[in-house]
Order: sequence, then C-alpha cells, then structure tokens
Amino acid sequence: MKNPYEIVKNRRVTEKARVLENLVNAKSNPSLSRCQSPKAVFDVHPKANKTEIAHAIEEIYKEQKVKVVKVNTVTVGPKKRRVRGFSGETAGSKRAVVTFRPGDQIETQV
Repeated sequence: MKNPYEIVKNRRVTEKARVLENLVNAKSNPSLSRCQSPKAVFDVHPKANKTEIAHAIEEIYKEQKVKVVKVNTVTVGPKKRRVRGFSGETAGSKRAVVTFRPGDQIETQV
C-alpha cells in the first residue's frame, strides 16, 4: 500500500466528527478549552497501520503543511440486518481520528 489515496479513503462527515473538529474553538467550560490540537476523522483501509495513515495524510495535505501528531484507530465490525425476511450484514470499516499540531488546519469542502 504505497498510494496515500488507497490508505485514506475519504473524510468522515458526521455529527460526532464535527464535534471533535470544533473542540479547538470550544470555550464553554475549562476542560474543553484545554483542547488546542485540531482533530479530523477519516475512513481508512482496514489493513493500514497508524504510521501509514499518518504519512498518507501528510502527503495528501502537503500543500497545507500539516503535521500529524497522533493517530487513533477504531475498527467497526459488521452489523446484522434483516429486511423483509432476508438476513445479511453491513460492511465493517476502520476509522482514524487524526490529531494535528496546534494551529494546523485542513480545508473542509462542504
């Protein structure tokens, strides 16, 4: 896996992901205001490790000169579903919560 676009599939845009991204701007209570490092959530290849994910994100966003400080990964297993008598499973996935240096920011395309 050398291509960074095979390792990092896409950016995850959910309500929880937006909450993590906006923790930098939160000033509502003292514990939230201590979070100075911006975070972003990505869908990644299931066999990618943390080092590969960090290098891939730095390569993809190199024109914005971001530096990855920490990568946390979550493997979400498939869920059983049943629709009209047919049973099956949803696809499992792997997600990465990436922490950047304080002051770094990646452009969001909304």
